[in-house]
Amino acid sequence: MRSGFVSIVGRPNTGKSTLINAIVNEHIAIVSDVAGTTRNTIQGVYHGDDFQIVFVDTPGIAKASDKLGRRLNEESYSSLDDIDCILFVVDAAGGLGRGDKYIIDALKRTTVPVILVLNKIDRLSKDGILKAINMYKDLYDFAEIIPISAMKEHNIDTLIDITKNYLKDNVKYYEDEVITNTNPEFMITELVREKILNLTNDEVPHSVTCVLSSFNNKTSIAEIGVDIIVSRDNLKKIIIGKSGAMLKEIGTEARKDIEHLLNKQVYLELYVKTVKDWRNNVRYIDELYENQ
Repeated sequence: MRSGFVSIVGRPNTGKSTLINAIVNEHIAIVSDVAGTTRNTIQGVYHGDDFQIVFVDTPGIAKASDKLGRRLNEESYSSLDDIDCILFVVDAAGGLGRGDKYIIDALKRTTVPVILVLNKIDRLSKDGILKAINMYKDLYDFAEIIPISAMKEHNIDTLIDITKNYLKDNVKYYEDEVITNTNPEFMITELVREKILNLTNDEVPHSVTCVLSSFNNKTSIAEIGVDIIVSRDNLKKIIIGKSGAMLKEIGTEARKDIEHLLNKQVYLELYVKTVKDWRNNVRYIDELYENQ
C-alpha cells in the first residue's frame, strides 16, 4: 500500500478545482470563472488498487493586493509543507503569464518534486501543445510535464499513474468510501456560493459569503437555510433580482447539487443580508442565549 499527499497549486482560473473534481469523480470543489473562487484548502482522496493519493486543492496563488489575497496565498503556501509532490497547474491555452512566473519563483524555494500540468489542451492544436511545453520547460526543472484537459477529463489517468510514483508513505489515511475531508454543511454553503458567482457573472465580487443558518437532515426531506452575506445593498439587489427571479434561479440550481450531495429531497431557503444586518442578527441571537 503506497500513499501520500500531493498539493495542487497555480494561479486563479487555471482549472485546479475542475481537476480535483475530475480526479475523484465528484463535485467537491466549486468551479467558477471568478478569480479567487476557492477560499479553503480542500482535500480530495483518490483510491487506487494498491495506493491512495490525498490531493490538496488550494486557493489560487497570485500577487496579493488586499487582505483576502494575502490570506489565500498563506493557505496555498502552507499546503506545500510535508507533501510528496506538487502539481503546478497552468492554463496552457492562455499562455505564460506574470502569475505563473511569480509561482515558479516561489517553487524554487522548495525541495519537493514539481509536476507541470498543462491544462486546457482541448483548446490547442498539437503544435500549440508543443509550443506550451517549450515555453515552460526552461523556466524550472520540472520532474514531469503532463498535458491534460480537466474539463474533458483527458489524460487524467496518466496524471494519476505518474503521480503515484512519487508517494512515500504506506499508511491508509482514509477509508475507501471517503473522497473528501469537507463536511456536508461546508459543501452546502459552497454550492450556493458557486451558483451566485456563476449566475451573476462579474456583478458580484468573490467576497460574497454563505453561512448555514439551519440544517435539519433527520427527516426524508432535508430542510436547509442559508444566509447570503454581501457588503452593500446594491449587491443584495443584484442577487435577489427583479421580483426575486435571480434568487429563485440560484436556489433552484443549488438545490439540484445539494440533493445529489445528500442523496435526498431538499427544501432550501435562501436569505440575502448585508454584513451589518447579519451581524445585528447574530448579536441578537447571542443575547438570547446569554439570557437563558
